[in-house]
Amino acid sequence: MMMWRPRLSSRGQQRSTGGVQEKQDGEKKRLLKLKNPAKIWKNLRQQNQDHAAEDEVDCEEALQKEEQLEEISRRLIIQEEQLFSQGSPCEESEDQLQKDLEALRLQIWMAIHNTFTPPSSPSSSSSSSSGGMEVLRSAVVCIQQQEEQDRRWTGCEDPVPVWRPQKWLSTHNRLLQKMVESRLNKAAEEDSEGAEGLSSPLKREVCRVGRRVKEDLLMVRRTVVDCYPPQMDILNLYAGFYHHSFSARLNVLAASGPQTEDCSYMLFWINHCYPIEILKHEELDGKIKTACLGSLLHLDYLERLENQYLTDKEEKVKLWLNSALKKEEESWLSGKTPELIDHYCFSPLAIDVIQVIDGSLTEFSSVIKDAAKAQRLTVHLESFLCSYKKCLEEFLKGNHGNIRLVLKAQLVCEQQFRDYITGKAEGLSEQQRHRCLDTLTALRDCGYKYFTCPIFIKLKVCFSQLWTTAWMDGSRPVVDSFLDSLYDQLRDLADLKPVCRQALLSVLHQDLVLQYVKRMMKTRTKSREQQVGGAHRMIEDAGKINNFFDEGGCRDTQWLGTMICSLAEILQLQDPGSVQLEMVSLARTFPDLSDAHVSALLSLKSGLSAADIRSIRRSVEENRLLDASTNQSPPFFSKVKVKWINNKINQMGLKP
Repeated sequence: MMMWRPRLSSRGQQRSTGGVQEKQDGEKKRLLKLKNPAKIWKNLRQQNQDHAAEDEVDCEEALQKEEQLEEISRRLIIQEEQLFSQGSPCEESEDQLQKDLEALRLQIWMAIHNTFTPPSSPSSSSSSSSGGMEVLRSAVVCIQQQEEQDRRWTGCEDPVPVWRPQKWLSTHNRLLQKMVESRLNKAAEEDSEGAEGLSSPLKREVCRVGRRVKEDLLMVRRTVVDCYPPQMDILNLYAGFYHHSFSARLNVLAASGPQTEDCSYMLFWINHCYPIEILKHEELDGKIKTACLGSLLHLDYLERLENQYLTDKEEKVKLWLNSALKKEEESWLSGKTPELIDHYCFSPLAIDVIQVIDGSLTEFSSVIKDAAKAQRLTVHLESFLCSYKKCLEEFLKGNHGNIRLVLKAQLVCEQQFRDYITGKAEGLSEQQRHRCLDTLTALRDCGYKYFTCPIFIKLKVCFSQLWTTAWMDGSRPVVDSFLDSLYDQLRDLADLKPVCRQALLSVLHQDLVLQYVKRMMKTRTKSREQQVGGAHRMIEDAGKINNFFDEGGCRDTQWLGTMICSLAEILQLQDPGSVQLEMVSLARTFPDLSDAHVSALLSLKSGLSAADIRSIRRSVEENRLLDASTNQSPPFFSKVKVKWINNKINQMGLKP
């Protein structure tokens, strides 16, 4: 090949100025017309329709075509260099070269156009597909060669050939954009598997177009990428075109004022299917520059669709919840008794409500990107629980024969709501979660109070006998008598769900011990013998109480017995130093043990001097845990009111 020298000693120098200019203008117009990608696209589509049958080639023919494309491009470049390195290029040769370039150009665009054309014969699909990709790869090489030739002519002082620059790369990109638009337009109109079951034309269109985007991008990733050099970044080029075309179609649909169901389906594709199932597909994730794509839908349209969806969903959730509560309340007032499931009272209310809320939140997470907007739905759960509590409180005020059974079923509902809110419920803000749990606690306490009120009336009568001589000498088994009575009363709770029954027993256990300790702290100062005897009786009572509730399944309240034994130890110890150590240990175990509680306990010790009492109180304060939150003991002493002791302390001058 002779050394390249970009000169144009063309036929134009041998003609008159007017003739030359007229001829060059005509040629340039003809070239510009051929380079119009819209015209090329139209011609290619027509050729593709007219010659579909003729396009079936096997692998060998494809490989031959590949060699022809690369060789033709290389040969034409050599001819161009040779022709324009001459002083006066032959006009006939120049015309022929131009025709050959145009023919090559059409072959290149046909190869690009057939990128997504599936093989016509299933039996030769593998070889045909491979051959088609080889032809595409060869076409891309040709484009690169011609782009390089354009660059070599750039900046030349002499006139350049009228067909330079070819700008095949720009034409290639515009052709890809036209191909993408055409494929999505065609997809929107044709039937596809899975879309025919959708309820509206808009849903079917979005589904068909979205699937085409996914299928084509995966094909580009799997096969087309290998036909292009890395610097062309063909996957992201295609991704940008598909994103833009899909976005334009969705914006038109959004502007048309879709129905609410269509609106939710569009949002499902915009916020879930497209970003998650397509862009985050395992074969595409990390390879598509999603940050450069921008939003699929204009922000104004997106906000309008989301607000339309949420407004409709709010109304539906509110209606469903109100209907469920109304139906439940009507059942109570009609005198019906709850059904029994596994021998315990049951109401479907909680399950129905949880399904409504959870289903709405699950749908929301796939439709709306901003998780904070879920509170527009969860606020109705909060409102429902408040209404639910009020309805139950009003029901308890009436004289209904089914109250006990209804309450047992509602305690089961309360437990189910609590489990959901503390565990699986998503979308609730922390403030909403706390408010819901507070409402449920009030509802549960309302039910507990109904069952425990008669029990505690008897408890106060029984515990009035504590710290009497008959109690201390064992002749009056106060605790045994109460536990026997309690056992009989608890038989009525046999049809309460076990987990709820155990929770109720735990509350009973704590309240029983609370009354026991309150009674102890209100006792007047005893003699040393009475302190020791009372301490022994307390230890026995603690064991009996613990055993009773342990048999009922209360494993998490056994610490109450240990606490009673610690109080008994303080009572029977007589050495001030030992009392001090035990009191410090108790205060560190139960951080809510206040100075007033310490003083009330010490007031039971007749053998301690005022100095001893001040020393013990001071030591307790100095040795408290600096961070009480590290202690896992439940609050107990904060429920024991001993304000009366402060006046006594002031009178005795026992301030530490």
